[in-house]
Amino acid sequence: MELKVIDLKAYLSVMDKLGGEPSKITEQLGPELTGLCKEVARSLREAGAVVVRDPRCSEEENEKFIEMMERYYESPVEYKRPQERPDFHYQVGITPEKVEIPRLLVDEEMQEKVKAMPKESQPTTLVGSDLKWRYMWSVGPRPAKTRFKELNGAPVIPENFPGWTETMNSWGYKMIAATEVVAEMAAIGFGLPKDAFTSLMKQAPHVLGPTGSDLKSYGQEGTVLAGYHYDTNFLTIHGRSKFPALNIWVKNGQKVEGSVPEGCLLIQTGKQMEYLTGGDCIAGMHEVVVTEKTTEAIKQALEQNRSLWRVSSTLFAHIASDAVLKPLGHFAESPLASNYPPMYAGEFIKQELSAINLKG
Repeated sequence: MELKVIDLKAYLSVMDKLGGEPSKITEQLGPELTGLCKEVARSLREAGAVVVRDPRCSEEENEKFIEMMERYYESPVEYKRPQERPDFHYQVGITPEKVEIPRLLVDEEMQEKVKAMPKESQPTTLVGSDLKWRYMWSVGPRPAKTRFKELNGAPVIPENFPGWTETMNSWGYKMIAATEVVAEMAAIGFGLPKDAFTSLMKQAPHVLGPTGSDLKSYGQEGTVLAGYHYDTNFLTIHGRSKFPALNIWVKNGQKVEGSVPEGCLLIQTGKQMEYLTGGDCIAGMHEVVVTEKTTEAIKQALEQNRSLWRVSSTLFAHIASDAVLKPLGHFAESPLASNYPPMYAGEFIKQELSAINLKG
């Protein structure tokens, strides 16, 4: 299944003028833009992902961000360790390699589902914890009062790293803006009020979470950098990486390469989206594995004397910790809705993080 690229430009030009009930918004948008919103919703439902082009997010800025993170990850381990915050569930600061456990290793139900898959669709065999590092940078305002302070920590700033805060915030805010537009379009496409999702995203613990994988040490074909898992948040957005390695699974169980065309962004559904749609959108499964294409990119990087750290420019957009997760609107009438009882988003995230060894 090939993911069609959806250009957000036309919707962006009218989004601020939209108001009223879902039927009135459909009239205001007209058939073409309404169809585009339905296409976003369909892609999230059927593929657990959508590829978009947002004119506010340039390839040049993605490159600038990745190059800065390459410099950071190339720093000595003793420089990076002071940015660890296990007491905040690693939701701010650095998570070293071999800390996070792939969901597949701890979820027996998931293991049974994998065994039932055709061989060609099964994830790569796991041997242990993830080999990736990850930096979590808080983006956007946090609530003055919250039941979940440990999920809403202040950003951690590395010492003596010029341009860090400006670059992280610039790219982070643009990525959040892209997820908000997709969330709004998806709501319209699902027949919900346009702010059904975005109203729950205000003051949420959004984090820019670029991974760093050392391909000098772990560049052998078949090496699992991040094991088969879903994301616990609402929507996950990625810019293009210099080293292809992402595999994603669509709803029918097919395994496809998660390639991001130049100038585009890949957005995947997380577990909070699954919750809010009563299981209509399933959290997208994915893994990061060194493939033949990755090794080709490694050879090219060596020839050009470039960094061998694979950086993903990933942002995790969340639902506010103190908001209640439950199926919205007509999704509450879904046959699966009873599988998603009301729960604070923060409590849900804490349970999920504990399962993969990020409990603090």
